[in-house]
Amino acid sequence: MSVLARKLAFYLLSLWFAVTLNFVIPRLMPGDPLDSAVGQVQLDPAQLAETRAALGLTNGSPLHQYLAYLWNLLHGNLGISLSERVPVSAVMGQELPWSLLLLGTALLISFVLGTGLGVLVAWKRGSLLDSVFTPALVFLHSIPGFWLGLLLIYLLVVKIPLFPVGLGRDPSLEPGWNLQFIGSALWHAVLPASALVVTSLGGWVLHMRNTMLSVLGEDYIALAEAKGLSRTRIMVRYAARNAILPQVTHFTLAFAGVVSGQVFVETVFSYPGIGSYFQTAVNRVDYPLLQGLLLFAVLAVLSANVVADLLYLRLDPRLRQRS
Repeated sequence: MSVLARKLAFYLLSLWFAVTLNFVIPRLMPGDPLDSAVGQVQLDPAQLAETRAALGLTNGSPLHQYLAYLWNLLHGNLGISLSERVPVSAVMGQELPWSLLLLGTALLISFVLGTGLGVLVAWKRGSLLDSVFTPALVFLHSIPGFWLGLLLIYLLVVKIPLFPVGLGRDPSLEPGWNLQFIGSALWHAVLPASALVVTSLGGWVLHMRNTMLSVLGEDYIALAEAKGLSRTRIMVRYAARNAILPQVTHFTLAFAGVVSGQVFVETVFSYPGIGSYFQTAVNRVDYPLLQGLLLFAVLAVLSANVVADLLYLRLDPRLRQRS
């Protein structure tokens, strides 16, 4: 069996296991989801049964509910949100683009900037840049995203009103693929994206720095220096090219961290997106919505792992030979 086929089988098994946990975990929460769905309205037993059936809540055994959940999931039916009273797919379809914009922007900036800075700091090891920059990054990496978000709001929204906060766009603009709306959406994403970038940048830089230091001690680096190659070529073509391979693995770990941190950042900045719905789903015991949100988080992390494996096959010739 090829490397790629084994990886695919592993991810399919991981997806099934995650989907099963996605079904079980919300049902361990206390309370009846129907109570939050109907509120204070008094219903007779017939009306309760009708409402329960309409919301997809059955009284069958856990196995029957699990099989029904898998069947609906295979057909793209995520159920009806008990708190929003609309299909979960509609809620996610409306909020997912905002989350992807924020997550994609923050992840791309932190990866490119962190990898580049890690290469530079490792190449200048022992210098003033390394002595000052590395402890500063460790400090920034330890700051919680929501705390940094509150600080940014206080400094750049309350004290110095430079940036907007909330809604994700100018409320006077209609959504559309035009420069005015896109510019407004990007401008509203500056502060929450900055909070995500700052809190995740340290991990990228420190991981790349440590890997670079290990690579710089290899014999082929000494051979390249003995050949008289330029320092820039040695740094980029020999050291950084080989040190970036573990950084691809770190990409998946950072992706998972950014997904979890995005929940708090969206809540703090009142930014539209699926992260802000997590708290709503938990507080209102909204099984379908919570399952849909958790499923997105799982698919996001698994997709990042698949991309990382494909990049490994592209960057490492040894894996292509074994596949």
